[in-house]
Amino acid sequence: MKSTSHHDERIAKMIFGSVYPHYVAKVEKKGRTKEELNQVIEWLTGFTENRLQKLIDEKVTFETFFERAALHSNAQYITGIICGYRVEDIENPLTQKVRYLDKLVDELAKGRKMEKILRVS
Repeated sequence: MKSTSHHDERIAKMIFGSVYPHYVAKVEKKGRTKEELNQVIEWLTGFTENRLQKLIDEKVTFETFFERAALHSNAQYITGIICGYRVEDIENPLTQKVRYLDKLVDELAKGRKMEKILRVS
């Protein structure tokens, strides 16, 4: 499945803070915690919980969110299908980063062990 420029632009302009509560609800519904979610986000982006809250308060877009992030060097090992797209094949770098995050949230919600989610060897 190939994403369109309209799709990529829509993702870039979405406000991270408007999606974050959905991430929290998804993982909590499956018995995981907000703290675990924040740990996963920190692993991917380098954002501490305080920094994450500041970005939410600033109402940053996903574009700005990932511009400010220090993506983990093992992020390239995030593979699989999320939202109908194979994450390793997504051509737009920003859309791929957003889908990396979606994939990690999905893995957390599905009960995957934290060391597997964080790609610990």
